[in-house]
Amino acid sequence: MSSLSRGHAALAGVTAAAVAVGVAEPVAVLTGFRSAPLIAVGGLVVDLVPEALKHLAISLFGTHDKIALLIGTAVLLAAIAGLLGVLAARRLWLGLAGIAAFAALGVAAALTRPGAGPAAALPSLVGGGLGALTLWALIAGPLAPDLWPWSPPTPAESAAPAAPGERAAPGGPAAPGEPRPAPGGGRAGGREEETDPEGRRRFLRGVGVLAGTAAVAGLGGHWLAGRRGVSAARRAVTLPAPSASAPAVPAGADLSLAQLAPYVTPNSGFYRIDTALVVPQVDPATWRLRIHGRVRKPIELTFEELLARPMVERYVTLACVSNEVGGDLIGNARWLGVPIKELLDEADPEEGADQVVGRSVDGWTCGTPTAVLRDGRDALLAVGMNGEPLPVEHGFPVRMVVPGLYGYVSACKWVTELELTSFADFDAYWVPRGWSAQGPIKTESRIDTPRPRNRLTAGPVTVAGVAWAQHRGIRAVEVRVDGGPWRAATLAPTVSVDTWVQWSWRWDATPGEHTLQVRATDADGVTQTPERRPVAPDGATGWHSVKVTVR
Repeated sequence: MSSLSRGHAALAGVTAAAVAVGVAEPVAVLTGFRSAPLIAVGGLVVDLVPEALKHLAISLFGTHDKIALLIGTAVLLAAIAGLLGVLAARRLWLGLAGIAAFAALGVAAALTRPGAGPAAALPSLVGGGLGALTLWALIAGPLAPDLWPWSPPTPAESAAPAAPGERAAPGGPAAPGEPRPAPGGGRAGGREEETDPEGRRRFLRGVGVLAGTAAVAGLGGHWLAGRRGVSAARRAVTLPAPSASAPAVPAGADLSLAQLAPYVTPNSGFYRIDTALVVPQVDPATWRLRIHGRVRKPIELTFEELLARPMVERYVTLACVSNEVGGDLIGNARWLGVPIKELLDEADPEEGADQVVGRSVDGWTCGTPTAVLRDGRDALLAVGMNGEPLPVEHGFPVRMVVPGLYGYVSACKWVTELELTSFADFDAYWVPRGWSAQGPIKTESRIDTPRPRNRLTAGPVTVAGVAWAQHRGIRAVEVRVDGGPWRAATLAPTVSVDTWVQWSWRWDATPGEHTLQVRATDADGVTQTPERRPVAPDGATGWHSVKVTVR
């Protein structure tokens, strides 16, 4: 047993974990960013965690849910590593076994990621090995305080060795592989004595050097991964001129009110919800798209071949199925791409192939009805967003954009395959996790201004927001105050039925506390339901309400 205090032992465990994770990062530069232990295990957590927890994470952290997961995973790892350090101070093999178990978990997580080869195990193996070496060095090796000062055992100590794995009696010899207490060591009154101040200083210096090395290795690995990213390749892409340009945004489509979402969402402000903990870096020079499965004429395209095809440009509003009533997981952009219908027509789907499975480079899948992709709507294999190549985090080099469907069944980013199959034969990623196989977007509306708990001045107040029913369009929006009669709002012009629409209503506000509510009616005459339902399994419903105070 080491004479380290629990605090120092825990610090040794955390340092060992930092070394394991840190040195694995530069190794993962060579074997693929998804093979890094923290990312591999985090991806496994994303796949296995109950849907209720996933939804809770999105509702709490929104588009920062992945950062929150990585931070939470790191904090949990540090806590467990600290515990392993304390156990190792009692029985070194327990700490080493714990590190081995975590390394095995990292190996398993990395090897089971889509497209992983045997080399994906290297980061966890190298990191685990150096982490174990670090723990040994701090607990029982050259950095352990008990070795300074050191004196040879007395004849009495040598005569009766302790059994392997057991603690030696006071004054007796150390168990094999464990440090011998320094002269005068032990506890007094239950408190660890400072019997070896120089040894502890060396221990702390060793912790500092090792932790610093781990930080440099980890940050260096991230830097190298960034250097190997595709930002330069993206900047080199020249988008072709569309053969069919997007209709001009009509005057007045954007009311330009404070707090009101702009009609066109800038790329930097567009929501991002996906399962990728690290944004995939897909080189357009090596990108390929396969259209295969139940088709008569399989197709394979390079990025250059895709760019050479006639492109169309359209405004389309995308929405996430995890968007709560009144939420902001929705955005409108101008997309440039190749109509998916044309590609499917060339591939010639077989009878009964009613599902097109979009498959991302990281293995994520979505299942889109074949009929929807061929019914004439502007479903695109998009290469451009708001006049520039797709941002890397939004699917560069190619993604799917389909009006009228939630993203989980249509908006495959970093897409590399379109496989024709049937809903009876294959369930895409979210379906076994409790979500509907098909996800048409519901008619919804939102109040953007005034915001909840705003304090207003009595008199004229502009109430405004957005409403959407992609591929159907919005016919009317109504607002009411404190459960009173519904009042018609004014709809701003819009490009097409595939985008949201801004609306506004003038309210003569009176002093007091008030509740504003909004509802929309789509072009089919269907008014959104007041019934509040959660996002699972196919999108939230209910009227958005805002409480305000008028002085």
